[in-house]
Amino acid sequence: MNIAPNSYSRTRKRLLAAVASVAVAGAIGVGALTSGTSPVLADAVRVEAPQVPSFADVVERVSPAVVSVKVKAKIQPTADDGSDDQDGLDNLPNNPQLRRFFKEFRGFGDQGGQNDEGHRRFGHRDRNNGQPRPVAQGSGFFISEDGYLVTNNHVVEEGTAFTVVTNDGKELDAKLVGTDPRTDLAVLKVDGGGKFTYVDFADDSKVRVGDWVVAVGNPFGLGGTVTAGIVSARGRDIGAGPYDDFLQIDASVNRGNSGGPTFNLNGQVVGINTAIFSPSGGSVGIAFDIPASTARQVVGDLMKNGAVQRGWLGVEIQPVTSDIAESLGLKSNNGALVSSAQDDGPGKKAGITAGDVITQVDGKDVASPKELARLIGAYSPGKPVDVTVWRDGKSQTVKVDLGKLPASDKQASNDQQQQPAAPAKPDTLADLGLTVTKSENGKGLVVTDVDPDSDAADRGIQPGDIITAVNSTEVNGTEDVTKAMTEAVKSGRKAVLMQITRDDNNRFVALPVAKG
Repeated sequence: MNIAPNSYSRTRKRLLAAVASVAVAGAIGVGALTSGTSPVLADAVRVEAPQVPSFADVVERVSPAVVSVKVKAKIQPTADDGSDDQDGLDNLPNNPQLRRFFKEFRGFGDQGGQNDEGHRRFGHRDRNNGQPRPVAQGSGFFISEDGYLVTNNHVVEEGTAFTVVTNDGKELDAKLVGTDPRTDLAVLKVDGGGKFTYVDFADDSKVRVGDWVVAVGNPFGLGGTVTAGIVSARGRDIGAGPYDDFLQIDASVNRGNSGGPTFNLNGQVVGINTAIFSPSGGSVGIAFDIPASTARQVVGDLMKNGAVQRGWLGVEIQPVTSDIAESLGLKSNNGALVSSAQDDGPGKKAGITAGDVITQVDGKDVASPKELARLIGAYSPGKPVDVTVWRDGKSQTVKVDLGKLPASDKQASNDQQQQPAAPAKPDTLADLGLTVTKSENGKGLVVTDVDPDSDAADRGIQPGDIITAVNSTEVNGTEDVTKAMTEAVKSGRKAVLMQITRDDNNRFVALPVAKG
């Protein structure tokens, strides 16, 4: 076959190009075919993602101020009967919720010392030869350069000797300056050891739900441990005491974190770990902190006086329900209803009586009985305050010189001993579902029967209760109750407020009234 010169030239060029392509492909895919070439490799995977905030800078600065607290006590020898009922909770009120919180989180649990069966290591108490033995372990933090530090009362309450372990492992002896069981706070003092890194309290009024926080402490005796989370809620009431106002956080907090600080991202203490909620005994993301505002005030008093002196109003109070507010003509259920004014209390001396609703203290609104307790407790004894009460359908203000809160909360006593009612012909208050009879002394009506389907039964009125007043009017017979109900209907109210006495204690119950 004859090929024209031009065609041959074109064909030759195509063949040479094809050979060159194969050579290049081989060098890339298989290896170098000629000297001086090398394989081409892909880059490692790398993602350009937004960088989340690191807590490392905060932790580095605050960790030297956080310590472990070891507590020892001289334990008296006891007979080993095999029981393990010494929970150290005998002095707490008989409140199952409160006992559960502190049993799970108090100093004894904070030791981290348990055997295979999960029992605390308290055995052989008769072999310690009177020497102090470990009874608790928790956390704390320095608040001054000269060695004052804060922890929980429940960590140190049974101790006689205290040791703090600093972040760098130094062990220093400390002495107890003061405690405040009502807020579960305590202050220790380390003498010597030079100058200490310390931290300050934050303005917790600026803390918002969702803010990042960092908890530092000594869980299970492991030493300085850092966990992070957010503020989950504010103003939690867990039934621990009259001043409950806890921050709830979800940073991991466990036994041994008691008394440890929770920091904001500026390195300031927003709260002090004091309790956890945990069905399992470990962290489930629900922990409670004493807020910095409470701690600052209490710690200041403990450092200055060794104790906290609180104002005392001398009244027993209860919440204002919607029914009670309706019966009194109040527009809201804010405030604290005075169920009893103690005879020796400053409140009664100033003219506060049962049935008053305290709505303000020195112009500050009172939202609830807890809020009233916190407001009054924040004042010093002897401080004069203006107390605004709702009485007889209008607001009045009385000036009260606060007393000193007794060591243990006094209960209002009734000097007049209630005797069993003498046999008498019972009367009925059919509209209220009550059967009553006059009391032996003629003052008040004794409830002898309660219709189980009535509003009275729903609100807890029981046989044996004594109705002493209705809408602030003394009751001596059923006609007094009927009259008060009629007047309530005429004034457009849907309920009457009954003052009930049971076991020498007063309380108020609002009962709906029928309209015609």
